[in-house]
Amino acid sequence: MHVVKNDIVEIIAGDEAGKTGKILAVLSKKDRLLVEGVNYINKHVRPSQKNPQGGRVQKEAPIAASSVLVVCTNKNCAKYNRGVRTRVKQEEGKSKVRVCYKCGHAITAETEV
Repeated sequence: MHVVKNDIVEIIAGDEAGKTGKILAVLSKKDRLLVEGVNYINKHVRPSQKNPQGGRVQKEAPIAASSVLVVCTNKNCAKYNRGVRTRVKQEEGKSKVRVCYKCGHAITAETEV
């Protein structure tokens, strides 16, 4: 898959097109992603110990992985802060790295603090 957890992505298709968000989870078997702040649904829940009132809970629903592009953070890139296609680059004796297709800048996932 061309994306990993904590990547910043731009949605390119569907009702949410143009929005950006951080990937919360990758569901690789279903080829879908959970993106923060995108594709909200209302889930009706019964009263329980955790939620004594019950009612409607708003949460993110998965979207197709093919509907997102990774955002390039290189300020010199023509597509700065916009979605770009990625390719894999491997130098001798080093591991594979995802790079921006336009500028060749390495793309790394944000690390949680």
